[in-house]
Amino acid sequence: MKVSIITVTFNSSRFLEDCIKSVIMQDYDNIEHIVVDGKSTDGTVAIIEKYNNNIAKWVSERDFGMYDAINKGMAMATGDIIGILNSDDILASTDVMSSIVNAFQQNNVESIFGDLAYVEQMDTQKIHRFWKGDVYKRSRFKFGWMPAHPTFYVKRSVVEKFGGYESHFYTAADYEFMARYLFKNHVSAHYLPKLLVRMRIGGMSNNNLKSRFRANRRDYLAMKKNKIPLPFIVSILKPLRKLPQYFKKYS
Repeated sequence: MKVSIITVTFNSSRFLEDCIKSVIMQDYDNIEHIVVDGKSTDGTVAIIEKYNNNIAKWVSERDFGMYDAINKGMAMATGDIIGILNSDDILASTDVMSSIVNAFQQNNVESIFGDLAYVEQMDTQKIHRFWKGDVYKRSRFKFGWMPAHPTFYVKRSVVEKFGGYESHFYTAADYEFMARYLFKNHVSAHYLPKLLVRMRIGGMSNNNLKSRFRANRRDYLAMKKNKIPLPFIVSILKPLRKLPQYFKKYS
C-alpha cells in the first residue's frame, strides 16, 4: 500500500527539517511525501529544495489557509492512504508507517488512528501531555470524543467519496472532517495502540480563552452540521475530555 503524507508549510524553517527527516527515516519505503507551501518568505523553500530527492511533490504558492493547503495536497495525492504531518511535528518512531499499513491490512478498515504526544518545542522527548486513544466506538462522538487528528490516516477512496476539509470551520475543520467521516457517514476505523506523532505545543485554537471560546463555537457548528445529538452540551464536554491528557503517562 502506498502512503501519501501531506505537510503544509508557511514560514516553517525552524522545525521543517525535523519533520522531513522523520519521514525519510521510516522503515517503510512506499511513501509519497507531499509538501504544500503558502509562499513562505523565510528559508522554508530552501529546506524543501534541499530534500527534493526525498519529497515526491511540492508547490509554493499563496493559499487560503492551512486547510485549503491540505485540500491541495490531497488533490495531488496518489497513495492508497492519506495522512497529515504538520511541519513542526515528527513521526514518533521509524516504524510508524509500517505499523499503520499493517493495521489497515490486518483489520480491513477505512481509517486508522493512534496515540499523540504533545512535546516541548526544543525537546521532543519531553512530553507535556499525552493523548491516549481507545478502542474505536462511533457512539463516543456523542460525548465529545474525537481521535487525535495528527494520527488520523484514511483511504484515499474515502476522501474522494466524502470530500476534503471545509476551511470555513477554521480551527474546527479537523473535527468537522472526522465527524463527517466517522459519525455521519459511518466510515470504519481502528485504533492502533501506538505513539504515532510527537506534536510540538502551541496550537492555533488553544492560545488563550478568547480563541478557545471561538474554537468551541466552531465545534458546536460542526456538530450541528453532522447531526451529533445535543451539540451545545457536547461542545462543552469536548474540551473537558482533554483534561485527563495532562495526567496520563506514556511508557
